[in-house]
Amino acid sequence: MIKSLKRLVNGEKGSERTKEELLEVIKSVPLPEHVAIITDGNGRWAKMRGLPRTAGHAQGMKRVREIIRAADSLGIKVLTFYSFSTENWKRPKDEVEYLMKLPIEFLKTDLQELMKRNVKVQMLGEKSKTPSATQQALIEFEEKTKENTGLILNFAINYGSRDEILHAIRQIIEDVQNGDIDKEQVNEQLMGQYLLTKGLPDPDLVIRTSGEIRVSNFLLWQLAYSELWFTDVLWPDFTDEIFYLAIEDFQRRSRRFGAV
Repeated sequence: MIKSLKRLVNGEKGSERTKEELLEVIKSVPLPEHVAIITDGNGRWAKMRGLPRTAGHAQGMKRVREIIRAADSLGIKVLTFYSFSTENWKRPKDEVEYLMKLPIEFLKTDLQELMKRNVKVQMLGEKSKTPSATQQALIEFEEKTKENTGLILNFAINYGSRDEILHAIRQIIEDVQNGDIDKEQVNEQLMGQYLLTKGLPDPDLVIRTSGEIRVSNFLLWQLAYSELWFTDVLWPDFTDEIFYLAIEDFQRRSRRFGAV
């Protein structure tokens, strides 16, 4: 598998299996219910080509579309993209402005296909702190797809896991003080009901591209027992076939959740 991946990443011919053979293998084994992806490396991809960082983000959006189609075709239940963190506001102004326009463009170009695929779009993060046009696009996405019953597609935009956890703790304290819940009821299951991922399974598999080996304030509570998969491939080069290889690697692992 590693040899095949290296060949694939390097653009070499002669991989041991075709994509169709790989798909046949992974479809024969239980799939992860929830796959979360930290889409890193857009800026570096652009810099390597002498292009502005925004060109990397534009290419990255093409990969988002490709992976959505791949996950949906496989029957994965939840797919989450870490699109814009609370720390990303520190980036150059023109880059941030471009990133904030992407949901608006995505709404125009992809809503029809997502509706045909029965995809339900949800946002994780503080929408109210994004520009008004971005907020409107995010709200429209959620509203128009809310009745869909297929793949749940999460975009983490203006999202930070520490903020999410702190907000949940404050809400629990307030509910205890108001008598809505008893402090003895506070446990892991209750905590999950106060998080932005309420009602969703925790990620089974977390993928991070670009060679960085960290989780960067992403779903810290939820990924306690997630399988992590890191690749040197920059996000704009991350194809559906590499996605399938990540899933195959996940399927080879033994998940014990702390047991023997």
